[in-house]
Amino acid sequence: MIIVIDNYDSFTYNLVQYLGELGQ
Repeated sequence: MIIVIDNYDSFTYNLVQYLGELGQ
């Protein structure tokens, strides 16, 4: 997996991580 560091991708990544935590 390639991680591109920019504001949009960082926001998206954090949002996915947050939703993943809620899903547990």
